[in-house]
This record gives sequence, structure tokens and C-alpha cells, in this order.
Amino acid sequence: MIKKFTIVVILFLGAFGFSQKEVYELREYELKFGKPVKVLHDYFENALIPALNKHGIKNIGAFEEIGDALPKKIYLLIAYNDLNSYQKVLDNLKDDSVFLQASAAYSKTSQEIFPVERYVTSLFTAFDGIPKLVKPSEGSMVFELRTYESYNEDAFQRKVKMFNESELSIFDEVGLHSVFFGEKIAGPQMPCLTYLIAFKDMAERDANWAKFGPNQEWQRISKLPEYANTVSNIYRVFLKPLSYSQL
Repeated sequence: MIKKFTIVVILFLGAFGFSQKEVYELREYELKFGKPVKVLHDYFENALIPALNKHGIKNIGAFEEIGDALPKKIYLLIAYNDLNSYQKVLDNLKDDSVFLQASAAYSKTSQEIFPVERYVTSLFTAFDGIPKLVKPSEGSMVFELRTYESYNEDAFQRKVKMFNESELSIFDEVGLHSVFFGEKIAGPQMPCLTYLIAFKDMAERDANWAKFGPNQEWQRISKLPEYANTVSNIYRVFLKPLSYSQL
């Protein structure tokens, strides 16, 4: 009897762990024009990312925008097991002597040459349909970051439902390679969702998006009244991984 009970507990815990939805932190660093940015890259590559890895946070994405848009920006994508993990890691970094030593040059950079104007953090909970970050295929060099705003919370939840019940599978079918999908719980532009998809190059991106519109399932669901007026604005940015990105 005890053996059977143990097996049931193990199966329950395993199922719970599999279904647990991650929490994503997306940091957007706006760079100052003309300031040396090496100290920031060194901080990410040699201090922050190794420290996060040591505390159990893996597959950290580090990106810059494709093109010459100003101001230049750097993006970090960090996946945590849950909100408790997010807070625990932040607390641990405050007392991590190795991290503090490795980040000394960044911390002591003078205001006159500090390369960051400001950075914005947004927090997301993963979609039910894709509860954990998916590491993209090796050689993925074009990442498309999209944010869909909704005019109110009901419209937002209907769009999330549309993704969970239909669109995610369409993405897989046509080759829009999902990295993460998140419901924003803190940050600007709420209510909104954000997702990241990956491609080997822009040619693959264009070819696979061209398959999306004519897809029969998309044609069907896009005409359903329950999904009408779910998106009021769409923002898109193309990113490429930095040399130390783990995605």
C-alpha cells in the first residue's frame, strides 16, 4: 500500500512540475549615443549571466536590434521557474561575492561615460499552451519580438485563448518557431502579450510568415466572432543574438 502511494505521489509531483508555467523577465536597455558600451557587454557576459546560471537560471537570451535604429538597445530575456524564484535570485545576487566582484567595473563606471540611459523591465507569465521557454535551433540568427496590445482585459484574454487553443499549433505547422509566449503582468503597454519567434535568417522568416495567412485553420478562427477586436496595436522588432547569448 505504501509503495503504491509513493508511486502516486511521484507521478503527481512530476505532472505538476511539467505543467508549471515559467515567469519571464524581459529587460530593454536603452544606450546613450556615443558612449563606450564594452563595459556593459563585459558585465552581461562575465558577471550577470554567469551569476544567474550559478543560481539555476539557464538559457538566457542577449540580443541587439537588427538595423541602425536610434537609440540603440540591448535586450535580455531571463526565464525563472516562478515568481518566488525571480525574487529569490534577485536577493541572492545582492550577497553573491563572486558576482559583486565580477561586476565591479560596471558598478564603478562614472556617470559621464556610463553607457545606459535607462532600462525597462517587464514581467510575463508563460502561456498555458507553451509553459516553458523553447531553446531555438542552433544557427538561429533572426529573432522576431512581437507585442500585441488589447483595448481592455476581456479582449486581451480572448486573444490569449486564441493563441492557446489554435494559433500556437498553426505557428508550429507553418514554421514560426516559438521561443516564448507571455502574458504581461508588470510593465508598460498593459494589457498586452509578447512573444519571441526564431529563424535561421530573414528569408526563412518571410517564407514561413507567407504560409500563415492562407492557412485554413487561421482563416477559420480569424472569422470567429469571439475573437473579434482582440488586438488594437502590434509592435515588432527584429533582433540578433549577441556573441554571449545562450539562445
